[in-house]
Amino acid sequence: MARRPVVLIHGYSDKGESFDVWKAALIQRGYPATDISVCSYETLTNELTIKDIAEGLDRALRIKAGLSQGEPFDAIVHSTGMLVIRSWLSAYSSSDPRLSRLKHLIALAPATWGSPLAHKGRSWVGSIFKGRKELGPDFMEAGDRVLDGLELGSRFTWDLAHRDLLAREPFYGPTRSTPFVFVFCGNRGYRGLQRLINEDGTDGTVRWAGCPLDTRKFTLDLTGTMTGNQGEAEIDAPEPANADAPLIMVADTDHGSIVRGPGEQLIEKVVAALQVESASAFSNWRSEALAWSRPARAEAEPWQQFVVRVVDERGDPVTDYHLQLLSERGGKIRPFDADVHAYRGDPSLRAFHVSLAKLKPEQHQALRVRLIASSGTVRVGYAGVGTEKVMLDGVYDRGGKWDAQVTIPAAVGDISFFYPFTTTMVEIRINREPLPLVGVNDVLWFLPRV
Repeated sequence: MARRPVVLIHGYSDKGESFDVWKAALIQRGYPATDISVCSYETLTNELTIKDIAEGLDRALRIKAGLSQGEPFDAIVHSTGMLVIRSWLSAYSSSDPRLSRLKHLIALAPATWGSPLAHKGRSWVGSIFKGRKELGPDFMEAGDRVLDGLELGSRFTWDLAHRDLLAREPFYGPTRSTPFVFVFCGNRGYRGLQRLINEDGTDGTVRWAGCPLDTRKFTLDLTGTMTGNQGEAEIDAPEPANADAPLIMVADTDHGSIVRGPGEQLIEKVVAALQVESASAFSNWRSEALAWSRPARAEAEPWQQFVVRVVDERGDPVTDYHLQLLSERGGKIRPFDADVHAYRGDPSLRAFHVSLAKLKPEQHQALRVRLIASSGTVRVGYAGVGTEKVMLDGVYDRGGKWDAQVTIPAAVGDISFFYPFTTTMVEIRINREPLPLVGVNDVLWFLPRV
């Protein structure tokens, strides 16, 4: 069997020693100890970013014996390690040789779309529990900029997804120039005192729906004409270029035990994944792994995450808005906005966590999207398709609010709006215009001629 060097990358506030069990398991199965490289990196320094850590990985690879000459390797990553390796892979272009260097990417409970615990870690309470305890210049620091990237709906994960998950050419798939990807996550939260931090639909730290790389994006363009509700909404949902790598759930496992106490069956599944060398072998492995994980998946309620961003026609963020998902008849689909997190650095980005068991997507052939947006001033407002506030004569709600509803299908081509255990990106575009929309506006005008 092929034996490539393996790089192990831990998660936030952890250390390389957490991979001791995995290292021993690989050695037991024939991997030379000299071919297993365990990373250890800093996260509890406020000035460091995930991009800095990825650059540190690149530097370390250049000087590591057995990895310094551009040799191919495999990687096993845990939690934030997924963001580190993805940042390293996508730092340049899809034609960069680092894509062809990484042959297999094994993701254990990856924080592909961050963690619901990240924004809590940036508080003073987070500093007490997670902050650095050693005396020195970084004392009590909890890694503010790393946690910013890990926050739900962060600009970092949004931009990163555009570089690799939504790239025109595949970053992950069964080709010689892209790595095979295998994603695992436990099907339950923590036990004992740690259970207090558990949230529904998570392994205690990351959301099941935020683990896989199977991300889709819907773009809803409501810019229309600047005088109101003329025209139609434009909807775009391109087919993903990457290979399907579904979430493989592991029974009776949480975020910590998947790396510190993996069962023999999980280890065997990972070792088998490292031997996959073709598209057909990848397909066979995926089918067998899904069958193996079916009981664990059956115990987990199906959740989906939506990361939404609202921008104006110039691409600038719209930070004051309210989004509702309605049935085709106009009734509010309540589970959709029951769990919403606005990214602190830019509230135009928001993460919606939705239980599909409660939403029942099979009952919806079409959906109505309602967007209420406010500029905060009567001098500028939002306008576009579907609004009830802006009429053809340019009359605008002088409170500065914009209220629109548009109907969209529950699927665009083969891309479904609802898909369990995945994250769906939604970008909504609207016009931002000086008011009133007709005649002399209140932002700039000409003085009368003398």
